[in-house]
Amino acid sequence: MGAEIVDEVLDEAVRAVPSPALRGLVGWYAGYRQRGVPPTRHRGLPSPWLTLILTLDDPLSMAAHPDPAAAPGDFATLLGGLHLTPALIDIPGRQSGVQIGISPLGARVLLGLPAGELTGIDVHADEVLGADVRETHDRLREATDWPARFRVVDGWLLSRLFQHESDPLARASTVAGAWRLLLSTGGRLRVDELAAETGYSDRHLRTRFRAEIGLTPKAAARVIRFDRARRRLADRPGRTDLAGLAADCGYADQSHLDREFAALASCSPSVWLAQEFRNIQSGHHPPA
Repeated sequence: MGAEIVDEVLDEAVRAVPSPALRGLVGWYAGYRQRGVPPTRHRGLPSPWLTLILTLDDPLSMAAHPDPAAAPGDFATLLGGLHLTPALIDIPGRQSGVQIGISPLGARVLLGLPAGELTGIDVHADEVLGADVRETHDRLREATDWPARFRVVDGWLLSRLFQHESDPLARASTVAGAWRLLLSTGGRLRVDELAAETGYSDRHLRTRFRAEIGLTPKAAARVIRFDRARRRLADRPGRTDLAGLAADCGYADQSHLDREFAALASCSPSVWLAQEFRNIQSGHHPPA
């Protein structure tokens, strides 16, 4: 009777910051490699970042997309826009890749289209980026360690940045100040206050936000506030003072926080924390 072959347990999570020239357009790089871990399902929650994932070994197995009409499937590379409902990712005991957090303000210059065209959907990255991302994906898989992998990604994004003149950034600049203001206030600024700060009418601001960011100002503020709350929750998993967390993040009370988790995560804060606890503890939690 043959011996059962068991995968050696491997659990790596590495983070890096992009080149200074990419700051404000790219937030972070997160490398991950797991093997021999218990199978699980991960919730990809709404956040202020577009998601670009380039896998290393096995494809990413999407059990459900933010768009309920989209069919489940496997992705060697994935590009997703801002969304208001969770994605579900099956992890059958192994996964690996590099996740890149792209600001909506960087979409035009780095992806060649405004973030609004990706709202609520996931696509194979080569459908948007073509042979360019396929070549980068090959180089990434050939790299032998995390610093080398991050250099591949950094060099690729810098080359895309330098291929463009200032026009894509200029077109996004009409909402850049408003977007940064929402981020700096943790999503607490009311839409009328945001419009007054920027000098735009409410209608103009909504129109430009839908095109360049992918959400209305009100929805964007909601996602920013939610993302801050769930990151704070992940940073202190053993101290779950939900009432205090709600107050700190601008919610009226704990019930308000619970309702937002139900709407944006399809579960309660405590259920999310229990499901993601292992990933949080091992560092498989996207950086802010």
